[in-house]
Amino acid sequence: MIARRAAPSAAHLETLARLHEEAFAPERGWSAGEIAALAEGGLLLSAEDGSAFALLSRAADEAELLTIAVAAGARRRGLGARLLAAAEAAARAEGARLLHLEVAEDNEAARRLYAAAGWEEAGRRPRYYLRPGGARIDAILMRKAAPAP
Repeated sequence: MIARRAAPSAAHLETLARLHEEAFAPERGWSAGEIAALAEGGLLLSAEDGSAFALLSRAADEAELLTIAVAAGARRRGLGARLLAAAEAAARAEGARLLHLEVAEDNEAARRLYAAAGWEEAGRRPRYYLRPGGARIDAILMRKAAPAP
């Protein structure tokens, strides 16, 4: 089950930080403090068992999906798609009419997930992500209309 977290506990934030680090290794994952700061003014949703979470920011009638992370052992079971749909619905419920995200060009699994959910490429940030060893990867900017339910 996926739930919105209005005020996550310190222990829950530590769980999410470990998950973010695992999901985005070898890149640096976000700390519990960073997740807490971003969640304070945004929307945080997570699986009840701590195996996945999504974090969005909001401004006016737009929302940005800042991250979505799913534990390695929980992947390929539709959890990411359910979490993405729940995040989109939560953003719409908060008044968002346009959703944005960015994804690394080399993150094929995430790009397939977003495309299957109706997200469209809206642009690129050339050489945005720095990979271990110094390689630079483009960020793909994506968007999706979020009409009122």
